[in-house]
Order: sequence, then C-alpha cells, then structure tokens
Amino acid sequence: MGIDFDFQGALIKALIASGLMLSLQGSLLLSIADRDKAEAVPLVKKAHELGYGLYATEGTAGMIAALGLPVKMVTKKLSEGHPNVVDVIRNRSVQAVVNTVTGGRLALKDGFAIRRAAVERRMPCYTSLDTLRVALEAVSASGKSYSVERLETYVKRRK
Repeated sequence: MGIDFDFQGALIKALIASGLMLSLQGSLLLSIADRDKAEAVPLVKKAHELGYGLYATEGTAGMIAALGLPVKMVTKKLSEGHPNVVDVIRNRSVQAVVNTVTGGRLALKDGFAIRRAAVERRMPCYTSLDTLRVALEAVSASGKSYSVERLETYVKRRK
C-alpha cells in the first residue's frame, strides 16, 4: 500500500514497499510469451527510452531486434550453455526481470527458474505487463517527489 497526496506519489511508495520499484538505471531481462509480445512492444520501447539496457531470451530478442533496438540475447534453457538467463540474474547484469508465463511444461519449468533466481537476488520480477507498465510510469515520474508525512496528515487533508 502507498499513501500520498496524489496518485503518482502513492504508486511510487507502493512499488518501493513491495520491492517492485525499478532502479533508475541498469538493464532488464525480458522473456515474453508469444501471446504477450504485441502488448509488450510499447513497454520495451519505453524501457529503452528511459535508458535501460535490454537482455532477452531468443524469441523476445528477435522481437526487440525487429524494432531496431539494441538487445543482448541470452539462452533460456539452462542446459544450452552460458550466458543463460540465470547467469545474468545471479551476476547482476540485470536489475529486474520481466517473465510472462507460457503454458507448456518445459516453459513453465524455465520460467520457474527465472523467477526463483530473481527472488533469490531480491530483484523486481514482473509476471504481468500491467505491473511493468505501472513501474515504468513510476520511473518516468521519479523526478516528482513523494511526500513523507504522518498518517494523520494524509487523513486530515482528505476530509
């Protein structure tokens, strides 16, 4: 929960409290399900505009490259060599992970490894593009400060 005098301030506080606030710089690891790729395009462009480096699994890297954006491809399958998705999470080459869930059994296993590695490193991990969208909006508004007041101050002002 985040409380402030305006929505953006409350949103930033909620993301910080939940561990989902993006760092203001760094790189993102993207592994987007095929069904989510079209919806992800404006978010990937926004992340690039905000200065984030992009790492992606093979299919997602192809989508990003087709947009004309720089991307570093990493293998999703841990048995296919290095660097793989877990490597770039563990060595902190990336500061957040975007992994939308796919339906296949092998894909679920790979996704679990990605999300687990991120959680073990206390790294933001987005499984929903809606949450990523909100986090990118919060970073865009990060120049705007949020207030730090006693709860009573917020309650009194609301009346």
